[in-house]
Amino acid sequence: MTPERVEAAVIGAGPAGLAAAEALLAAGRRPVVFEGRPSVARKFLMAGKSGLNLTKDEPDAAFLAAFGTAAPRLAPILAGFGPREAMGWAAGLGEPLFTGSSARVFPVAMKGSPLLRRWLGRLSGAEFRTRWRWTGWQDGALAFETPDGPRRIEAGAVVLALGGASWPRLGSDAAWVAWLAARGVRVAPFRPANMGFDVAWSDHFAGRFAGAPVKNVTLALGERRVRGEFVISRHGIEGSLVYALSSPLRDALEAGAADPRLDLAPDTSAEALAHRLAGPRGRASLANHLRKAAGIEGVRAGLLRELAPDALDRPAATAAAIKALHLPVLRPRPLAEAISSAGGIAWDELDEGLMLARLPGVFAAGEMLDWEAPTGGYLLTACLATGFHAGRAAAARLGPTAGLRGRGAAATLG
Repeated sequence: MTPERVEAAVIGAGPAGLAAAEALLAAGRRPVVFEGRPSVARKFLMAGKSGLNLTKDEPDAAFLAAFGTAAPRLAPILAGFGPREAMGWAAGLGEPLFTGSSARVFPVAMKGSPLLRRWLGRLSGAEFRTRWRWTGWQDGALAFETPDGPRRIEAGAVVLALGGASWPRLGSDAAWVAWLAARGVRVAPFRPANMGFDVAWSDHFAGRFAGAPVKNVTLALGERRVRGEFVISRHGIEGSLVYALSSPLRDALEAGAADPRLDLAPDTSAEALAHRLAGPRGRASLANHLRKAAGIEGVRAGLLRELAPDALDRPAATAAAIKALHLPVLRPRPLAEAISSAGGIAWDELDEGLMLARLPGVFAAGEMLDWEAPTGGYLLTACLATGFHAGRAAAARLGPTAGLRGRGAAATLG
């Protein structure tokens, strides 16, 4: 069958793919967006169910620093679409925003569906084809499995926005890695990011406290300290405080040097705690003494009993455990459970426009690229930014629009 010819193809209809389609439309192009799932932006909508964290309203330098080793490559991309641009973009869609006490920015609606509906309205000039699953290249053309059987597409420019390897049930299954690797593109192995960790809790502790939040505590790893809250799971620990240190903790575990410490009373010194705990206990139980003298009760007291039982008969040792309780994490939770993933297409495979050097006319965006960041608005902003950047570069490669629709140099492989 002769391949169908389109001007520009966007493969993947998550935030990065939709942003690429918007950039192409703004440049006068009519992209065709291919999505393997029955509907678009499934991970975006899932994330938006609990409050869509669009971006973080903080200085550019602090925002960029969250991306670690990828910051130098992302710097020019985020300079074109950073926190202020993300807020302006959402406002342009008619979506009211508010900034929380942590500087995180959310839609007033606290979910992603209203914003997505308005966004898709803006993208009405693009063509969307769902249930078109990309399967690599065949005879130089893009190959797809569709409800009507195999199809092939030739395109003047292609933007790949297929996601990383987290939440594969929503579409990001990283099947594309093999197809790019076969063309010589180097892809850093995927690892979980923004994930929980396994801890070998006793059956008694897990049965009693699984699901319990541990609020207003500090987690430290080396010189890094973060304050917030996390949740006890049956398998271990998860939640925003854990995610904030998940990358260095994962790396420390891989290096065999992880020693995370939990401060259960960050506003009280060890000396003050020891003095209070050394006071007369009378006939009070240990649980009541901990509650009255140190404010330790519920899940915090459970953590002390679980992780430092030998320290509870000595005030100074108890105080030290409260201030620096070792969390014996074993391993990250599986990649399929992670909020996001580390790894992806190596930066030296891409030019400044995010085009693959080995595949002229093929661009990549979003979590396909080798970067990671904590939760807090960084993930979505960077996906949008790389999508807009790749879409603009793809439009520029197609050349001037006048009289050239459908005539760009094909992004196919012979």
